[in-house]
Amino acid sequence: MSGIQLRRARPDDADFLLELITDEDTRPFLGGHAGETRDDVVGEIGRSDREPDAFGWFVIEVDGGRAGCIAFHRANERNRIAEAGRFAIHPSFRGRRIGTEAARMFQRHLLVDLDFHRVELQIYGFNERAIAHAERCGYVREGVKRKAYLKHGEWQDAVVFSLLQEELPDE
Repeated sequence: MSGIQLRRARPDDADFLLELITDEDTRPFLGGHAGETRDDVVGEIGRSDREPDAFGWFVIEVDGGRAGCIAFHRANERNRIAEAGRFAIHPSFRGRRIGTEAARMFQRHLLVDLDFHRVELQIYGFNERAIAHAERCGYVREGVKRKAYLKHGEWQDAVVFSLLQEELPDE
């Protein structure tokens, strides 16, 4: 699919991002790092600008319109490990494989442009759609962190995935 672009979030994206990450169909699947107020979102957008090699929140655009978001933070500087997350596609864009192409663009940005060696993901064990998406995008399932996170009042498993720089497909 053409017309998909990734760009760092800007202050004028704050309302879109807040709506997306607090949407009742999205929020249950996101980890605890997603902001809950407009001030949280604006603060994280600022951090993305101030620390571009250590943290980033990106907007996924389709033909110039906002379609979703994805983020990363540097999990280990010495070993060049990034952890990706906060991946969400707006309901009006779901089911069109936009997420797959955007995720692959994001992988390339982290592993090539920012020179990370490894990208890691942790997905709640109940989030079957996200697990299938990670596998479709080339991430390798490494295992399960059993009852690692308290979510919805219960301990939840996290399925751990990674992608190494040398596993990134050629363009």
